[in-house]
Amino acid sequence: MMQFKTLTVAPPPQPPPGLSYFPTLSPPHKTLKFHKFLTLLLTFTAYAAFHASRKPPSIVKSILTNPSNETLPINSTKNASSASNSDQDPFQFAQNPLRNETGWAPFDGPRGPHRLGELDLSFLLAYAIGMYVSGHIGDTMDLRIFLSIGMLGSGIFVILFGLGYFLDLHSFGAFVIIQVFCGLFQSVGWPCVVAVVGNWFGKAKRGLIMGVWNSHTSVGNIIGSVVASSVLGYGWGWSFVLPGIFIIFVAIFIYMFLVVNPENIGFELSGKEVEMSVEGVALVSSEKIETGEEGGMIKDEEGSVAIGFFEAWRLPHVASYAFCLFFSKLVAYTFLYWLPFYIRHTAVAGVHLSHKSAGILSTIFDIGGVIGGISAGFLSDVIEARAVTSVIFLLLSIPALILYRLYGSISMFTNIALMFTCGLLVNGPYSLITTAVAADLGTQDLINGNSRALATVTAIIDGTGSVGAALGPLLAGYISTRGWNSVFLMLIVSISFACFLLISVVKNEIKGKLNEGKWLWASVIAR
Repeated sequence: MMQFKTLTVAPPPQPPPGLSYFPTLSPPHKTLKFHKFLTLLLTFTAYAAFHASRKPPSIVKSILTNPSNETLPINSTKNASSASNSDQDPFQFAQNPLRNETGWAPFDGPRGPHRLGELDLSFLLAYAIGMYVSGHIGDTMDLRIFLSIGMLGSGIFVILFGLGYFLDLHSFGAFVIIQVFCGLFQSVGWPCVVAVVGNWFGKAKRGLIMGVWNSHTSVGNIIGSVVASSVLGYGWGWSFVLPGIFIIFVAIFIYMFLVVNPENIGFELSGKEVEMSVEGVALVSSEKIETGEEGGMIKDEEGSVAIGFFEAWRLPHVASYAFCLFFSKLVAYTFLYWLPFYIRHTAVAGVHLSHKSAGILSTIFDIGGVIGGISAGFLSDVIEARAVTSVIFLLLSIPALILYRLYGSISMFTNIALMFTCGLLVNGPYSLITTAVAADLGTQDLINGNSRALATVTAIIDGTGSVGAALGPLLAGYISTRGWNSVFLMLIVSISFACFLLISVVKNEIKGKLNEGKWLWASVIAR
């Protein structure tokens, strides 16, 4: 019998101060529908700001490294090699009045890509570790305040990284420390926003709704890429300072106007469940749990319950999705942190793009990601099969990556079209697993949809995924010095493993549909 432990519930959050200054925003002047929309908008903007502040490291990678040490070994395609060996200056389109082309110690030597990968690792490992801690801290304090602190801290450390340019900082250890603290503050964001949204919304069309809402990740990446790329000509430090200021500015609005729970301003939602813990942990359900012991659960009206860590691993499909997300996030975060660098060092139609152009062009991948997340969510709602949807996207992403590597350099049109396709197919299952799938696992009869049990389950899934997210950029930093064909091979192998891990889940979904008299055409696959 599974054992569950009692956790302490956070004190009821207070209404945000902004409602006191603008009383017309409070009920009965504004309806429940208005505040639901406001909650979605604020949480969407908040997490978009988090992701916007993560983009600068990927945008400035090609500037921090020394071009003379990077170009020839990395450009392994025929087009790229011919361009770099031609009489044209492969960096002729770069605008750089402030030493952007000379590299930046300690990232400008032959080991520059390695150190950049290690820098990514320091951030992402701190982020993964902080994910567990932040969720539980969020249970003990007002999520509005906690989220505001996370955004403020993230902004400060992003700005500090950028100040390294103006202060002529060249200490690798100092940059690592900044990234570690930045990762810890960044880990506050996801547990808070999904907890708040979970307090306001129920199950209806969770795949589509979460697919749309989860596009904040790609929207934030686009904002960060455009802002960071636009100011590269003034010095790479500005690429950090502006996104840092942006997230601090958004934090002020979050602190002033975010309502954590509808009950805080007099609304009541019947039968509400918290179901959407994604990269976060430890959410608070609005449903009271009756005192008593039933089915191995310890129940308490004063507190909440949580499934044991090792027991959660034994729940159906948890391990499969956890390791699938490991490989999915490995691929997605490799693109997140290295795509602008790859574009910068790979000739398109025989020429190399400037740092600014490469950064802006990389947003096509994120635009595809927005469409992919929404499409995967919608398709999974229609066919009522999350694993089948995920595997379809993953399988299609393999030829898309191959085509992008082989033919993306032929022309700008093919580069954009194939990059968009890759973003759609890579981010689709990643988005689906970290939203609707996590919600589905929390509705299993074994854990009765309890939010504390769901918190542990999703902590396992997304904690495992975050380890993959940390490993991908690190491996890319090392492997890229051998040529980008090796990096793409790593991505394809990772996607293949992700598909393999979902085979048993796919079979179960197909068999379930056949038992319901649906999907008769899939009977051969289920055998």
